Amino acid sequence: MKNDVFRYSDCPVHRSMAIIGTKWKPIIIYALRERKARFGQICAVVGAISKKVLTTTLRELEADGVLLREEFKELPPRVEYSLTEKGLALIPIILKLAEWDDVYHQADTVQREEY
Repeated sequence: MKNDVFRYSDCPVHRSMAIIGTKWKPIIIYALRERKARFGQICAVVGAISKKVLTTTLRELEADGVLLREEFKELPPRVEYSLTEKGLALIPIILKLAEWDDVYHQADTVQREEY
């Protein structure tokens, strides 16, 4: 191991975090866990995200194969976003994060107040 060079590109955690490791991506994935949604619906569910950041984040998730963007040729134009198989595979991981937060959030809040 002393002659081996650690390469981030060889690290599965680094590769995974490159796909879902921003502030908004896990929240968007969580919001789409049960159904398709339009841009405005995602914006409303996610909350304090700018439209520019949401647009960029949706494009990145689509490029990474996590989201499917479906455009309907009708008037007015309609676009819906849904999770791909790859995106759906992230749901148990995100639910585990939510479960972890349920366990430790209260304790962390008390600890911060005491600090």
